[in-house]
Amino acid sequence: MPRSGSFVVVVNPAAGRGRRRARLRDYLDRLRNQLGEFQPAVTERAGDEVAIVDRALADGASTIIALGGDGTWSAAADRIIASGRRDVALGLLPVGTGNDFGKSLGIRHEHADAVVRAIAERRTTTVDAGRAGGRHFLNVVGLGFDIAVIDDAERTPLLRGDLLYRFCALRQLFRFPGRNVTIESPGRPPEKLDILMLTVSNGNYFGGSFHIAPRASLADGRLDAVAIRDAGPFTRARLFSQVSRGAHEGLAEVVCLQSPSFTLRFDGTLRYEMDGEVYEARDSLTVESVPAALDICVPSREEAAS
Repeated sequence: MPRSGSFVVVVNPAAGRGRRRARLRDYLDRLRNQLGEFQPAVTERAGDEVAIVDRALADGASTIIALGGDGTWSAAADRIIASGRRDVALGLLPVGTGNDFGKSLGIRHEHADAVVRAIAERRTTTVDAGRAGGRHFLNVVGLGFDIAVIDDAERTPLLRGDLLYRFCALRQLFRFPGRNVTIESPGRPPEKLDILMLTVSNGNYFGGSFHIAPRASLADGRLDAVAIRDAGPFTRARLFSQVSRGAHEGLAEVVCLQSPSFTLRFDGTLRYEMDGEVYEARDSLTVESVPAALDICVPSREEAAS
């Protein structure tokens, strides 16, 4: 197992569509300056993170450092939580397309020095996670318009980062047909909606920079569901602008709920994304909070704000 001491560095060179090699090298140099020499574990195909992290945990690693995006981070977090090892910390370095979860914690490339220092000093905060379809996630479960945007982004080769998501989202505003979903949560009557998009969030951001769940907390044992009702293209465009700014709560077209769990019911097979990776469910999907699930290395508020 490529490791040094009690930490393992997992590198996904395909993150950010493989266009972030310079950033990867920069992070590895910064880590070596703080931690000394090590040999990173490099993924070769999707899903390699699972075997790498499982092996590292079995070997006794106490810190997993993941260089990638939301998908890489989520895979590492899932294996740590599933192991029951509460002594293990997760370090996140943003190399992906969206890096959405990190934004809720001040983990951004602009703060690279502070983020690497927090990992080296193992300064952590405890966060909730979510669970859906038998797997843990860090940031969000999304369906409807969200899936159409991800599919479109895969077919759009020239853009990257926030601009890629915004471009594809704007294009899909005029193409996506809508979807019927019933939302159930404890203590509330079921609500049947014709949706443009539905997200169930642990973090605040998704889709590159959309402030989808402004009230979400990573430490309250609850998830935030945001359902945007289907509408005509011009109303969709207005909602798109308001969602990007986090100004959509209270609108007639938007339903916002908080609960420890949600069950989504629908007809037939539905594709959904979990931290950017696409899955399928049939007839229903339960999404639940996992309180105080994981320790993540984070810079201080002062460092993240500088």
